[in-house]
Amino acid sequence: MFGWSEILERLPHRPPFLLLDRVLGVEPGRAWGYKNITMNEPQFRGHFPGNPVLPGVLTIESLLQLTWILYSGLGSPRLAGIDRLKFRRQVKPGDRLDLEVQEVEIDGEYRRVRVRAQVDGQVASEGILTLFLEASSGSRPDATCE
Repeated sequence: MFGWSEILERLPHRPPFLLLDRVLGVEPGRAWGYKNITMNEPQFRGHFPGNPVLPGVLTIESLLQLTWILYSGLGSPRLAGIDRLKFRRQVKPGDRLDLEVQEVEIDGEYRRVRVRAQVDGQVASEGILTLFLEASSGSRPDATCE
């Protein structure tokens, strides 16, 4: 399990754009964790006043940050495509957004990853992301956790 300090060691992202609170597990080809959604996040001032909803693009970004953890040591994942992504439920302040990424295909430096975000066991969004693993400059810490 990774907490905030371990996540900060592995990701280049920093608040307010660090969108991953905890990594619960990493195993070959799969990672899972969560993001707590709180009212004090800056996007809720304008999206939408009186009815705050997490923008879908930030759900995707949370999932992408989890792929950085999954591929730590192999390269920096860059988004190359989004396929069959569906938004099925709104995500609001007070929710815990449970995240999971599962590798489904490898083609050279490209990876296809099935992603899913859930709130209270209900799917909020799911789909397939295509990533390009850009060579890292320097070594990154091992991302194995239990």
